[in-house]
Amino acid sequence: MTAQQRLKELSKQDKKTRYLLMLVSTAIGLTIVAQAYFIVAVVDRIFLQGAPFSDIIHLLGGVLLSLGLRAVLQYVNNRTGEKMAAEMKQNFRRRLLRKYAGNPVQASAEGQSGSKVSVMLDAVDELDAYFSQYYVVMMQSSLVPLILLGAVFYMNWVSGLILLITAPFIPITMIIIGKNTQKKSDEQMEKLNAFSGKFLDILQGLSTLKLFGRAKKQEKEIEQSSLNYRDATMDVLKIAFLTSLMLEFISMLSIALVALEVGLRLVVYDQLSFFIAFFVLILAPEFFASLKEMGSAFHSGRGSMAAAERIYAELDKEEETVAWGDKEVPAKPSLTFRESSFSYDAERFELGPINAHVEAGSHAAVIGRSGSGKSTMLQLVSGLLPVKGDLLINGEPLSVYKEESWYSQLAYVTQHPYLFSGTLRENIILGTPEYVGTDLDAAVEKAGLTEVVEQLPDGLETLVGEGGRGLSGGEKQRVALARAFMKKPTFLLFDEPTTGLDVKTEQVLQRSIEELSRNATVLTVAHRLHTIKKADQILLLENGRVHASGSHDELLAGNDAYRQMVNVHEGVQI
Repeated sequence: MTAQQRLKELSKQDKKTRYLLMLVSTAIGLTIVAQAYFIVAVVDRIFLQGAPFSDIIHLLGGVLLSLGLRAVLQYVNNRTGEKMAAEMKQNFRRRLLRKYAGNPVQASAEGQSGSKVSVMLDAVDELDAYFSQYYVVMMQSSLVPLILLGAVFYMNWVSGLILLITAPFIPITMIIIGKNTQKKSDEQMEKLNAFSGKFLDILQGLSTLKLFGRAKKQEKEIEQSSLNYRDATMDVLKIAFLTSLMLEFISMLSIALVALEVGLRLVVYDQLSFFIAFFVLILAPEFFASLKEMGSAFHSGRGSMAAAERIYAELDKEEETVAWGDKEVPAKPSLTFRESSFSYDAERFELGPINAHVEAGSHAAVIGRSGSGKSTMLQLVSGLLPVKGDLLINGEPLSVYKEESWYSQLAYVTQHPYLFSGTLRENIILGTPEYVGTDLDAAVEKAGLTEVVEQLPDGLETLVGEGGRGLSGGEKQRVALARAFMKKPTFLLFDEPTTGLDVKTEQVLQRSIEELSRNATVLTVAHRLHTIKKADQILLLENGRVHASGSHDELLAGNDAYRQMVNVHEGVQI
């Protein structure tokens, strides 16, 4: 099914809006006929019959009433289309957001965040023209011309026949030009996507480009991308102006034929009355005006198709997402891997199958070389990645538990925690918007943030930049730990957050981690020997699989690879 067919089906599903548009469009057509009738009646009474002004007051009232009613009905039609467009755009953005949120790690791993932003903002905005203009006008233009044609046929069948014969030239022109419009609109959307993606991605890495002296070159690339988008937009506008010109030309010729026929029959052959002739001449331009609106709307609708193709291509990507159930997560849950695996795609790294068990309330350390799958394993446990096989919590699959319940019990502290633009307080209470002040004070103290807060100009109300700008790496880690203390989790995931920190900061964070771990099941990606020695169980990963497991003493006595790692890197990161 094409994007146009899918948008059409989506529009049909909103039956309430569809029926309202049909009713209002029918009323608009009848109002135009009434307006023409009252205008003709006024002119006929005054100029031909010589009636006094008092005799036409009611007819003038009819003219004003029909004009006012037509304006109101047109306003209702336009507002209905705008409301429908707003709801559809909101629906598409929600679906895209759910798509990205359903597999956040995969979404971020694909890169070009600018492209995703462009789809959610630019491409979805391009659909506005389809729902607010194309759909509304097409609905109106399919009913109003039929009503006007019926009125003309009723008054003068010859004029009606001329309108019936000449009218198809407008949709034929639309079809011919529309094919080229679609192609140019596709090119325009492609250029916009390239421009948006390149601009945001370069902006995010601007400091790196500056350091390597590549900022000027990228500036020229952005300029060229912008010019390409400009040229594509101008090509679309050229076609739009050409369409308008052709439609005006066809309408003008058709109205001229009607005027010639009416004039000859009125003046030369005396076959028509002035009332009928004038009535037909008023309705003929209205008839073609409706068809011209259809042509303009058709152009807008074709322009939205490229955006729709991009959106549906993103929504149709086959990605597995994590399924969730409706059970509450128990306190201090145990964790079991049973033939658990995950693969980003066929050509990239694959984790598993893994078979392992972590007792409730215990501390398990995951070690291995870079690229062995340690961080992927934690993301699997967190529920950020879909698992193949079984991932059991207290003997039951993770999928049977509520998503909210799992994340309320889970804390995941990484080496690079993300802080949002806002106050320090807002970043700390991110996962616990409902809290008491004593909890916040305790979390700040336990995370070692007290001295940091005291040194900040506005304390907890100090503004933090996007990504934690203004804070050091150690301070960001403390904020992440404060978030964990606020949640009071029963399951902890640590991606060795102390790596790369100074000794003092590391000691503060180690104490905080030990306190957090007292009442929780802990899974840690470990790089330091002292962290590994304290673990109840160690999982040694090689090439995405558990090569060995056991305590420090057990692995030291029975595993050559582990023993070699300890001998070579004792006291250093491994």
